[in-house]
Amino acid sequence: MFKNGFKCLVITKGQMRMALAFLLCIVIILITASAAKAVQNKKLPIYCVDTADKKIAISFDAAWGNEDTPVLLDILKRYDAKATFFLVGEWVDKYPESVKQIADAGHDIGNHSDTHPYLTKCSPEQLTAQIQRCNDKIKNITGNVPTLLRPPYGDYNNTVVSAVENQNMYCIQWSVDSLDWKENATAESIYNRVVSKVVPGSIVLFHNAAVHTPEALPKILEKLKSDGYEFVFIKDLIYKENYRIDNSGKQCKQKDGE
Repeated sequence: MFKNGFKCLVITKGQMRMALAFLLCIVIILITASAAKAVQNKKLPIYCVDTADKKIAISFDAAWGNEDTPVLLDILKRYDAKATFFLVGEWVDKYPESVKQIADAGHDIGNHSDTHPYLTKCSPEQLTAQIQRCNDKIKNITGNVPTLLRPPYGDYNNTVVSAVENQNMYCIQWSVDSLDWKENATAESIYNRVVSKVVPGSIVLFHNAAVHTPEALPKILEKLKSDGYEFVFIKDLIYKENYRIDNSGKQCKQKDGE
């Protein structure tokens, strides 16, 4: 249509709706693609391991108290169970004799940061310092440098995982949380939670200063042993090369062609 020398384009309501629907589809596609890319680029710690072998890893975080550490070591010895202890640097400063006892008992020691901060709030330089200071403290007592780090509070992002990897270490979470630290936890609740959730390749989280863990642990170890499980170090459970971590945090052996 021409009017006063200008061409006017007439768009019906139907055409307008179609155009808006088309634009909406484009926006949804772009958002979905962006979200998929973000997920693809997200770095994850190792929560558990994909394996058919009935092997699991028992772990303890040590950040505050120390009253029960000797008791836990005695229980682990009684059941011939290996464990990985993640130690905070400040805890190492307070209880060097316990660090030596853990190492002398044949257990593995991992890094749980130097001062137990939220690592996602640290700068890259602070992250490196948190890792290296704790490593140095553990090495000074045991002679060994940890190869594993568990972020305090389970708090991580890409920067945290990359900082750990840059130290040639593995970032470790857990797949079975005993929740032994909760105020309403009981020996029975800890036992039921752990034995009901363990599967081959699980990494189980306990704390060395939780009130009811010494009571629950013997029953847990006895039950899992009777079910055919073997207790191994996390460093022996995980794959060191040719692996991938799926979006649930499970570490899987890399297949040919992947």
